[in-house]
Amino acid sequence: MTTAYITHPDCLRHEMGAGHPECPARLGAVNEQMRSCGMLDELRCLEAPLADTADIKRVHHSGYVDLIFENAPTEGYVQLDPDTAMNPYSLSAARRAAGAGLLAVDEVMAGRSPNAFCAVRPCGHHATQARSMGFCIFNNIGVAAAYALEKIGLERVAIIDFDVHHGNGTEDMFSQPQWRDRVLMASFFQHPFYPYSGAVNPASNMINIPLAEGSGGDVVKEAVATKWLPALENFKPQMIFISAGFDAHRDDLLGGMALIEADYAWITREMMTLAAEHSQNRIVSMLEGGYNLAALGRSAVAHVRTLSGG
Repeated sequence: MTTAYITHPDCLRHEMGAGHPECPARLGAVNEQMRSCGMLDELRCLEAPLADTADIKRVHHSGYVDLIFENAPTEGYVQLDPDTAMNPYSLSAARRAAGAGLLAVDEVMAGRSPNAFCAVRPCGHHATQARSMGFCIFNNIGVAAAYALEKIGLERVAIIDFDVHHGNGTEDMFSQPQWRDRVLMASFFQHPFYPYSGAVNPASNMINIPLAEGSGGDVVKEAVATKWLPALENFKPQMIFISAGFDAHRDDLLGGMALIEADYAWITREMMTLAAEHSQNRIVSMLEGGYNLAALGRSAVAHVRTLSGG
């Protein structure tokens, strides 16, 4: 079996204006690095479907989802928040990004792939139950995790987030009482930094690790080994979801941390070891941030190559 690589051309058509850091070139860089190093020939390449409203509304308020659908522009831009806008292709891209996670869960649960990487945009982990923010429209990892629990019938899943920014939207969803026994979220992130949250755990199922600007691989490895892994071992997730943001890379100037490709590979291997023990190897990873195009492409390759056993 080989790793599933799920993407869609619609995700390249969403853009939020000239000079915006969350641009189509980000996904282009990931796809091109995968292609140039031969990885795409080793993966199961699949097209992301459109998520429907019922799947999205498992984690987002119904009124918010309806607002996005009803206000999607046919020309120009609609501004959702100071950082996030929609063009005429954004709704389709957002639905494909969320749909990629649904397909990934199905593929992994059916045993057609041991794990999956969703190369999609817009990213998702800042989108809360009721609002978009931080370049995110729908919370892709949240939609996928809720689908695995509510539709597929898993009892426990873990969400891992190693983006340089705290995944406040995912926390907003899964710190709610109905999810606390079923979802464990473990993250590290630069602090203080956008979105200026995460310093306090709002619920017992949130393992937040704020890290200082400049933190590199040694600091991250200690945090993962001493905080993440004991909690995850105790929780015994049946599937592991990863919000794979690569903007904690030392070359990414939108962040201020100092990870390198080998650090992302190390984290991935640790999650694979955990998945082999508790989750029948089941991992679904979804692209989040990463704004230095070269570093983003290299880091994504390191992550996916590790997932595929390389």
